Amino acid sequence: MSARTPIDELSNSYLAKLLELTPELVTDTGLPGDETRFSDFSPEAASEHAALISSTLSRLNTLTPHDADDAVSAAALRERLTTQAELIEAGETTGELNVIACPIQSIRDTFDLMSTESTEDWATIAMRLENVAPALEGYRASLTKRASTGPAIPLRQVEQCALQCEALTGADSAFTKLAAKGTYSTLAGVSLRRRLEAGAQSAQEAYGQLATFLREEIAPIAIATNAVGRERYSLFSREFLGAQIDLDDTYEWGKAELAAIIGEQEEIARTLYGSGVSVREAMDRLNADPARSLHGTHALRTWMQSTADEALATLSGTYFDIPEPLQKIECMVLEDGTGGIYYTGPTADFSRPGRMWWSVPTGVEKFATWQEKTTVFHEGVPGHHLQVGMATYMSESLNEWRRHGLWVSGHGEGWALYAEDLMAELGFHEDLGDRMGVLDAMRLRTSRVVVDLGVHLGKKVDVTGTANLASFHGKIWERESAWEFLRENVAMDPSFLSFELDRYLGWPGQAPSYKVGHRIWSELREEARQRAVSAGEHFDLKAWHMRALRLGALGLDVLGEALAATSSTEPQA
Repeated sequence: MSARTPIDELSNSYLAKLLELTPELVTDTGLPGDETRFSDFSPEAASEHAALISSTLSRLNTLTPHDADDAVSAAALRERLTTQAELIEAGETTGELNVIACPIQSIRDTFDLMSTESTEDWATIAMRLENVAPALEGYRASLTKRASTGPAIPLRQVEQCALQCEALTGADSAFTKLAAKGTYSTLAGVSLRRRLEAGAQSAQEAYGQLATFLREEIAPIAIATNAVGRERYSLFSREFLGAQIDLDDTYEWGKAELAAIIGEQEEIARTLYGSGVSVREAMDRLNADPARSLHGTHALRTWMQSTADEALATLSGTYFDIPEPLQKIECMVLEDGTGGIYYTGPTADFSRPGRMWWSVPTGVEKFATWQEKTTVFHEGVPGHHLQVGMATYMSESLNEWRRHGLWVSGHGEGWALYAEDLMAELGFHEDLGDRMGVLDAMRLRTSRVVVDLGVHLGKKVDVTGTANLASFHGKIWERESAWEFLRENVAMDPSFLSFELDRYLGWPGQAPSYKVGHRIWSELREEARQRAVSAGEHFDLKAWHMRALRLGALGLDVLGEALAATSSTEPQA
């Protein structure tokens, strides 16, 4: 930055200490730091983090913002740290256990982002492999504490996480494959190769021990209930949105939104294939259409890249001003994966570009373009690649914490869904098959709102569909009714869908943040348009996009305040 304020300095100091406490963030951002270690997952770590938050907030309360941008930084830092302090105080960060976002996954997944281009890189990987076991030992201590002090751990999450641990213990585990890659590398000498093999073996054994611990020590005292209740859910919702919402209103909105999506899908099914053809039958026909199918991961990667590149070229200069470092996105395919599709941002110096990843399960060779075209826009341009990449690029106006250490799911995923909707608005889905894909994705995200809120708030099932779902009508939402509801509304392989449901049950408030965030983003755009009209001005959509993106990631309440603080829709650097 050209001129740092005391609030910027405090934010950057907080990030520096966070990087020390969270080495995985070093790998994720590409910022300087120690990549040989992992976070301390022991009970003591929560106290250390709480002390850092407390001291940062105390210092922040003594500072006066220098200007409007500085006020946004202060508001963002206060909002994020206050929520995190509440989570720590409630015991929610100690011994976190769920199927998608806990130490079990973060320890394993950080290796995917580590560089393998030099001997030093492989030596770093070897040291980090050796540190898997100590990291998991601290995590077990936290699980033990949580088991005795609460909040209670649901049995379903324990069982599924034990299975994930066991999958990392076999001869074909991710650790074995990583070590084999190092062994075959010409960069790794004999001694380093042996360290990699020994490190992989140690990591596998540590995960095996954790699986046994979960089954023998945690499962017997876990609870059958999945719902977290209104009080805990409200806190989780604020964490993922950075906004306070009316939970009951949002649940009703989700049901109404879902009905509208289904109605449009039914109309497309009739238009494409005639009266009497159901939405599911129409999707089956789309899947069987050779013109809408790809075969093999090479074809998948080529199609992803060409689709992303075309979007970037078309939108640049029209609806977005895309800086030169963001003119490149790499599409990656991971073999033997989980089925997930995700984005990883560029490093601070853009030496590693933004990347879209498709983790393809073993044996999957056929892919449907009608269903996944909108996903490319979600992860790439104008979705996460523009959003995350722009924040990284804004070194002259955003402090380091806002560029690299701030992520709010409702902001990030809400923008990505807004990006999908925008592409439909701009005519990129005029083909009715592609439009069905957009609606299919919307139906999933909206179904999440109903299921997540319904289960965790203990609401009664008040939607019907199949006879199986109708049998639950009037009863409290639970896993069985949620399963039937998702089977009715989500066109996804049953194994993937089962994982999705377990994700919702174990990570309350996160899944709805996509669609709720989308709702808030759309409302903010409409509010800006109305302000322009009221002032007798033309609403410049590109200018609004760039103003919003140049603010970086923010809690959605702070974002709304920042966008409303200026009467101009012109972007400000």
